[in-house]
Amino acid sequence: MDWDQARIFLSVARNGQLLAAARHLHLDHATVSRRVNALEASLRVKLFERRTTGAMLTSAGEKFLHHAERMETAMLASQSEFAGTDVAVSGTVRIGAPDGFGAFFLAAHMASLMQRHPDLLIQLAPLPRTFSLAKREADLAVTIDRPEHGRLAVLKLSDYSLSLYASRAFIAQHGTPLTPAAIAPLRVVSYIGDLLFSRQLNFFDDQALPARARFECASVAGQLEAIKAGVGIGFVHDYIGVREQELVRILPACSVMRSYWLTIHDDIKDLARVRAVADSISEAPSRASTLMVRAD
Repeated sequence: MDWDQARIFLSVARNGQLLAAARHLHLDHATVSRRVNALEASLRVKLFERRTTGAMLTSAGEKFLHHAERMETAMLASQSEFAGTDVAVSGTVRIGAPDGFGAFFLAAHMASLMQRHPDLLIQLAPLPRTFSLAKREADLAVTIDRPEHGRLAVLKLSDYSLSLYASRAFIAQHGTPLTPAAIAPLRVVSYIGDLLFSRQLNFFDDQALPARARFECASVAGQLEAIKAGVGIGFVHDYIGVREQELVRILPACSVMRSYWLTIHDDIKDLARVRAVADSISEAPSRASTLMVRAD
């Protein structure tokens, strides 16, 4: 069987669209369509139902998916074996991470890795969402929920804390709330409820804090800027809050603790470039001068 056709099939199956698969593979739409048609002709089955909304796997397509994934595993294993004989670490590794950890912590700790391996291309996607390793949306993913299913290698990176912060200007105008009840008349900054990618981000409800007036934002960066501008009080990662001079930490008893997990698909965990990146990510929290957990 032609591996090139199989990899195109996998991309269409994972993206749900021929056009999206073409973009992912850096091919034109006509080429992807032609290769899928050729694969279906060679197998004498219909693998996809083509609709205006995308390409849906047929029952035969679902069965073939398992065979194609086994081919992919074999190809990755071969790549790993030969890559292991090469001293140089090169190629592309994509990291999916929550925007707080990715943008405000991990990005700054990639310099030494890039210096050691100049032929390595790191793609960091710090986004407020989860990443599917099965669909190859990323090679490694940092999550705040420990994955329970799938063929994944999972490593706990670190615990981290978040505390309530307000700007000095906000405190000057409204005073410092000394009890949780004192938050009730004040505006808070939080996530958008129906866009939460994890229930663990529902900090105000978890702490049973009275939060009626809200400014809601889906990203950590947006929330941070709003809090700094005096829009309201909000939870901030302590490894971010400690370096923001205009912020004041309030009600330390209301702090929350969460954890970061590093996940890698079993098929690629032994690739030299993936191992190098995984090792660098796992070492970053312990090397950091800024504490992930605020003890004071």
